[in-house]
Amino acid sequence: MDWVPRACTLPTAEKPFRVAEFDELLDGAARHRPQRTRLVLELEPRPEVAARAANLAVRETGCCSFFTFELTATGDGLSLAISVPAAHAEVLDALAAR
Repeated sequence: MDWVPRACTLPTAEKPFRVAEFDELLDGAARHRPQRTRLVLELEPRPEVAARAANLAVRETGCCSFFTFELTATGDGLSLAISVPAAHAEVLDALAAR
């Protein structure tokens, strides 16, 4: 968890649980990296996955306000785009590598 930035205000005891939530969301998701500061996850297009992704995004911006999340649902797809400022690109690198 050395990749978690100092700017994160999530209590230390909760960080492993948040990482596990991201790992669960990332498991099986196709990943595209159109820019160094943007990661797009193609998720399983199911309502419960969309709800889980939205819930995680809202909570994550509460402790790491540098993240921007965009959840997009279409007739046949569900994607979550995660963007960061250039100063936090290494956080996105680590997240993409998980």
